[in-house]
Amino acid sequence: MKQIYKVLIVACAMLVALPSFSQKKKAGKNVGNEYVVLASSAVKGDAAWMEVVNALQAKHGAEVVFFDKAPRESLETLKTLRPRYVAVVETPENLGRNYVIDLNKMSREVDDDIYADYLCGIITGYDAAAAMKMVNNSTEPFVIHNAVATIHELCSAKWFDTYGWLDDHTMGLWGEKTGKDAKVTTGNVPREKMLDKFAELYAKYAPDLVVTAAHATERNLEMPYSMGNIIAKEGKLYARSAFENKNTPLQESGKRKVYFAVGNCLIGNVNNTNTSMAVAWMNSGNAATMIGYVVTTWHGRNGWGGLKYWLTTPGRYTLAEAIYMNQQDMLCQMNEWNPKMLTEDYPAFDMTEFTVAPIALQKLLGKQPTNDQVGFWHDRDVLAFYGDPKWDVRLQEIPEENDYTVTTKVKGKQCVVTITTHDNFKLGLMKGDKFKQEHVLDLPFSYFFPERLNNPRLAEGQDWKAAVDENFLIIYNCDFEPGKTYEVILDIDK
Repeated sequence: MKQIYKVLIVACAMLVALPSFSQKKKAGKNVGNEYVVLASSAVKGDAAWMEVVNALQAKHGAEVVFFDKAPRESLETLKTLRPRYVAVVETPENLGRNYVIDLNKMSREVDDDIYADYLCGIITGYDAAAAMKMVNNSTEPFVIHNAVATIHELCSAKWFDTYGWLDDHTMGLWGEKTGKDAKVTTGNVPREKMLDKFAELYAKYAPDLVVTAAHATERNLEMPYSMGNIIAKEGKLYARSAFENKNTPLQESGKRKVYFAVGNCLIGNVNNTNTSMAVAWMNSGNAATMIGYVVTTWHGRNGWGGLKYWLTTPGRYTLAEAIYMNQQDMLCQMNEWNPKMLTEDYPAFDMTEFTVAPIALQKLLGKQPTNDQVGFWHDRDVLAFYGDPKWDVRLQEIPEENDYTVTTKVKGKQCVVTITTHDNFKLGLMKGDKFKQEHVLDLPFSYFFPERLNNPRLAEGQDWKAAVDENFLIIYNCDFEPGKTYEVILDIDK
C-alpha cells in the first residue's frame, strides 16, 4: 500500500540537521573478515544446497558458519569475524517475516554502536538450482540500462536507455522511451487492458530493472487501480486479468535482472514456501537481487529512501550500498529522536497498528509522535534484501549529474575525506532533487568507504554534523557550493 496515514497521526514534521554524531567504539578492535556465509542445518544436510554455499565461499574467499534454526545463533561468531558482507543461504521453507526482521536487527549487534555492522543478503530460490542461478547471475558486474515499472516517479526515464511504465497516478496512462536519445512518449489504454500493456512492455523491453509499488501480497502483485494481477504458480510468474479467467505466462528474456518492490505490501515475504511471489520473481523472473517488504507498508521510508539513494547520484552506489546507506541515515535520525526507537519492537503489523503504534511511541517519546517517527519505526527492520550483498549492480552514470568527487587518504592515525564539487555542482541534485519528497525529504551527503576504517570518529576542531562508522560517512550540514573543496578529518585506530 502507498497510503501515508496523515489523518491517523499528525502531519509530517520537517527534519532538521542533526548534531555531530560520532559513536566511539572499543579501542583496538580490528576490522575483521570481509565476507561470511551463514547457512542453516537444512542447507548443510543437502548436497545440492551445499553447492550454493561452496560457490559463494569460492567466489568471495568467505568464511562459512552454520547454525541450527536461526542466524542469531551465529552472532557471537560474527563478533569475532567482524565481516563487512554477510550472505545467508536458506531454503524457502525456513524463510518468513520474523526471520527477516531478526536478521536486520542482528546486523546492528556485532559491536556497541547503533549502526548495521555489515551489508546482508539472503540467497534462496525455488530449489537449490535456482539459488545457484542467483549466485552465478550476481558474479559479474551489472549496469542497469533498461527498466519497466508500475510507478509514476521514474517517468522522466533519464536513468535508462529504454523504459516502459504504467502510471499509478492516472488511470490508463502509460509511457515509454524507445532508445537512449529518444523522447519519452505517453499514451492511454482502456482500464481492462492495463495488465496486457504491462505484459507487453515487459516483453518488449526485457528489463534489467523492474520497479513496482501497487497493492500486493505474498501471492499476487496488482496492477495500478487493481486492473489484473501478476501471480505466482509453481515458481513461475503469470498475468491474470481481472476480466478473463485465465493465466498467461509472462514472457521472459532469460536475462538476469533486479526487482525492486519499492512500495508493495508483503511481496518480499517468502512466507515459508517456494510458491510465494518473492520466490517466483527470483526463479522464473530471474531476479538476481530482489528487494521488498515482508509486512504491509504505508510510510515507505525504507523502500523509497533506498531507491532515492540509488537514483540521486547514479553509478555512485551499488544497490546494496544504497539500501545500506539509507538505513543508516534512518537509524541516525531515530537515535536523535529517542535511542529506544532502535531497540523497542514495533507493536503490531496488522490493522491494530494504526491505533497501538502511535500510542506506544507517544509513551516512548513523552510527546505525540510525528508521522515520520511512527513510519521510521514501522520500517526499521521489515525490508528484505535477497541476493549477494557484494554484487556490483549499479545504474549507469549520467555525466552531467556526476558533479562532485570524493577521495580518501589514510595517513598514520587519520583519514582525510576530500569532497570536491565541480563548477556544475547542484546541491539540489545531491539532496535528491525532491524525489518522493513526501516519503524521504532531502538527503544528506553520504559516502561508503572503499575499505572499512578502524574506529573512525571526527577529529577535534570540526563543526560537521556527521554520523560516521567503520563503513560510511554521512554529513547533515552539507550546503556545499560549486567549485569548492571540503575536508572531513577522521581519527582512526591503527
